[in-house]
Amino acid sequence: MTVQVEVPAFPHFINGKWEQASSLEMFDVFNPATGELAAKVAKGTPADVDRAVKAARDAFDNGDWKSMKPKDRANVLYAISNQIAANAEELAYLEAISSGGTVRRIGSSDILQMVDLFQTLAKFTLDYPFSETLPVPPFPGPAHNFIWREPIGVCAAITPWNLPMVIATWKIAPALAMGNTIVIKPASYTPLSTLKLAEIISAVVPPGVINVVAGPGAEVGEALVTHPEVDKVAFTGSTEVGRRIMGLAAGTIKNTTLELGGKSPNIILEDADLSIALPGSLFGVFLHSGQLCESGTRLFVPDKLYDQVVEGLVALAGKLQLGNPLDPATDVGPVISRKQKETILSYIEAGKQEGATLVFGGKEVKVPGCEEGHFIEPTIFTNVTNDMKIAQEEIFGPVLSVIRYSDLDEAIKMANDTIYGLAGGVWTRDVNKAYEVARKLQAGVVWINDWHMLRSDAPFGGYKQSGIGREMGQHSLDAYTQVKHVHTSMSPELERRNWYGILFGHNK
Repeated sequence: MTVQVEVPAFPHFINGKWEQASSLEMFDVFNPATGELAAKVAKGTPADVDRAVKAARDAFDNGDWKSMKPKDRANVLYAISNQIAANAEELAYLEAISSGGTVRRIGSSDILQMVDLFQTLAKFTLDYPFSETLPVPPFPGPAHNFIWREPIGVCAAITPWNLPMVIATWKIAPALAMGNTIVIKPASYTPLSTLKLAEIISAVVPPGVINVVAGPGAEVGEALVTHPEVDKVAFTGSTEVGRRIMGLAAGTIKNTTLELGGKSPNIILEDADLSIALPGSLFGVFLHSGQLCESGTRLFVPDKLYDQVVEGLVALAGKLQLGNPLDPATDVGPVISRKQKETILSYIEAGKQEGATLVFGGKEVKVPGCEEGHFIEPTIFTNVTNDMKIAQEEIFGPVLSVIRYSDLDEAIKMANDTIYGLAGGVWTRDVNKAYEVARKLQAGVVWINDWHMLRSDAPFGGYKQSGIGREMGQHSLDAYTQVKHVHTSMSPELERRNWYGILFGHNK
């Protein structure tokens, strides 16, 4: 007897309630670990985007949301953090069955990061310089001058499939903190946790402040970016798509924040503590099956340590347990889809064709109980040169390129020889030497004897083609405000005003 399991259906979330797609169409979301249908989700259209944007615009223009006092807005952010904590189990489950992220990571890291971000930005909101008074100028005359920071308006957020909840909050939290409204287009692979997140946030914000429309990027994403009533676009994803979004946003000169791809260099110095550097380097590249933009996919190793490091990496990689992300014993889950799996395998084949040596992994894996899932072994290449395809292009999978260097200047030069500049890392016992290297790396974040350590109070973003702007920290709040200068002349007499003499001086 076959047991029919009812698959959950998720409409859009617009104006504080669940709304069906205007077309009544749905699309399928699959569990990447099992290949099973996880949910059906409303397939958005430009008409749905228009509904969501109008709800956000009405909430911004006609409600009290944007004029709320900082103390009251901070309390809202604290309330959201409590809502996330209270719904942690369901959020983690929805994230795991759609993204393939392990519940061990989501529960012990992602949820805590989200809670901490809202709490941190709540604290920043209390002290934020919404109004600054400038010194009274001696010229052209006495005046009071203020700098006011005001909300931008309706914000569009387009989020990726790798960390859908966490990255959504990077955009939601600062947007709400500054009094904006927001419409989110989550990745089609992973809309479930974002839809749930919007529902729980809506319990403490007015209708229309947060909205979610899921669907294809070519229809929903582009309609959102080009909508004339959207004032800002925040995107996280590939550099290729970022270029497209930047071009579309230019049509209406929208404010944009772009967090894009990476090919982050990780440099081991000769004095590094390998008992920390080796597992740390594997954590840097194999966390979430390498599907993180800041992954340390290029490992630079000095000649003196090369063989020892490779041997140690292979030994440690062999201990990693692939499995169902819902199993707490799983170290590494699946990649997101069959398409992504095939892309990663094609890069692995390219590495072999270019002459790199495959020393570990490199194959698709059939995990017992998850035979239809998309699993790839953690993969390590040696004898990689920095000009190879696997060393220059973002693979977005569990593939590490180990590159030999003779002196540190050579390593730094190779590290910076890329279109990307998102992250970098240094492993050494000499902290002063590490700071010297960090100064020379063209990257938005540099870790010393660590990796993936992002902070809610520190900015995250990239140099070069890794993006524009920063997320998290006070820098993220700045990106969700307009800056207004207000000048009040205090000159009591017409003749004392500088401009009078400039225009009417002939009357004197």
